[in-house]
Amino acid sequence: MAGVGLKFDKLGGLVPVVVQDYTSGEVLMLAFMNRQAWEQTLRTRQATYWSRSRNELWVKGETSGNLQEVKEIYVDCDEDTVLLKVIQQGGGACHTGRRCCFYRRVEGDELKEVGERVFDPEEAYR
Repeated sequence: MAGVGLKFDKLGGLVPVVVQDYTSGEVLMLAFMNRQAWEQTLRTRQATYWSRSRNELWVKGETSGNLQEVKEIYVDCDEDTVLLKVIQQGGGACHTGRRCCFYRRVEGDELKEVGERVFDPEEAYR
């Protein structure tokens, strides 16, 4: 199961992962997986990623409680990108406290915030 045709060699051992709400279809976030994160996600059905900034595995929601239960997994035609359809537990997917990471819309030459906070990140990430 772990060798499900993913090509980790294209981006230095990582593949991008688009994360989508299983029910609504809303795009929640973009993350990256290495082979270990991929295998752990397959095994546990909890979304696990590779943190490029911390250089370590990261189980989404392990600290905040906003876990992502993986319901479906898709691999693109080039076998180098993953789509996870998840049940987003807790309030949101974004570390800023919003439902999704795509909460700013381009309007002209500015970014307008359109997403409201659904949880307090100060409380979640103590």
